Amino acid sequence: MAVKTADLRLEEQWRDILSVHARTLCEIDRALHPHGLGASDFEVLDILASESPETGDQCRVQNLVGRVHLSQSALSRLIGRLEKDGLVERSVCAEDRRGVWVALTRKGRELHGEVLPVQRAVLRRMLAVRER
Repeated sequence: MAVKTADLRLEEQWRDILSVHARTLCEIDRALHPHGLGASDFEVLDILASESPETGDQCRVQNLVGRVHLSQSALSRLIGRLEKDGLVERSVCAEDRRGVWVALTRKGRELHGEVLPVQRAVLRRMLAVRER
């Protein structure tokens, strides 16, 4: 019986984590929608802003794959949309033609700075509920 109780607690804890994650993503999506971004869009901009703090700094797309919870093809499509909106630029790696670099544009960096407080406020609000 003790094993079943431990397994039940583990299952409940896992479902709680999934629930907080889903609710938080929905809240971030709602908060960022007026800015033309979704949670995944922001996540890519945020990683690029922290990985490449200077305008023109580049990050390999392959380095984003493990950090953004999207498949490589979904990430490529997302980067394509961000590029179309003028928020990022892509270029082919000269040393390895299979590699692709991505960098924030000035517009992308400005939008990131504008929405960063919005996203962080949602995180504070949603994750504070979890801590109680």
